[in-house]
Amino acid sequence: MGDLGATEWMAVGLSVRVATWAVVLDLPLAIGLGWVIARRRVPGTRILDALAHLPLVVPPVVTGYLLLILFGHEGPVGAWLESWFGVSLAFHWSGAVLASMVMAFPLVMRPIRLSFDAVDARLESAAKTLGASRMVVFATVSLPLAAPGLLAGALLGFARALGEFGATITFVSNIEGATQTLPMAVYTALQVPGAEDVALRLSVIAIGIALVALFAADWCATRLRALVAHQAEGTT
Repeated sequence: MGDLGATEWMAVGLSVRVATWAVVLDLPLAIGLGWVIARRRVPGTRILDALAHLPLVVPPVVTGYLLLILFGHEGPVGAWLESWFGVSLAFHWSGAVLASMVMAFPLVMRPIRLSFDAVDARLESAAKTLGASRMVVFATVSLPLAAPGLLAGALLGFARALGEFGATITFVSNIEGATQTLPMAVYTALQVPGAEDVALRLSVIAIGIALVALFAADWCATRLRALVAHQAEGTT
């Protein structure tokens, strides 16, 4: 296989940037919703949980179409963003971030919610009896103990966002140098006779990055769990 061209490297770089931003923006939402669902702080948590996991079962093209309706140039949210802030998401790389956020969110949120579920509520109660407020308890007890889930969710979400295709191509199209991410570049190469080697090179890169993210998620989560267990033993 030959060297990658500038267009292919651009697609790789854009994919990494989109996936990184998608995870960074997903994490605060996933932490908040995961904690609310785990602690049943509001009514209708099952509905919230189902809605959070909806992108896993809805066809990605449908998700992309709904994003286009809402955030397109004539959509209610898209038109408002464009008229008030000059922000246009459709057919722009920032729209690819939004599509990847939506598609990766279930994989970011689920490990976080399970980690909050596993946090011993007695530790939180003990902190409250010592005078800590709810936010202090969350920041100093719940969040550190749930750190393995946060890291696992972030890396799994990154791997999912890196491979996002259906919702992204529906919402922002496949514009070379602007919105063409790694999966789209593979798809484009497969449409060109004789470009199978390009598709193969890009596929190898995509698999490599995803494997690194998955292995890193497993390794870091294992180390963090061991660290948290050690700290918990030290406090008993």
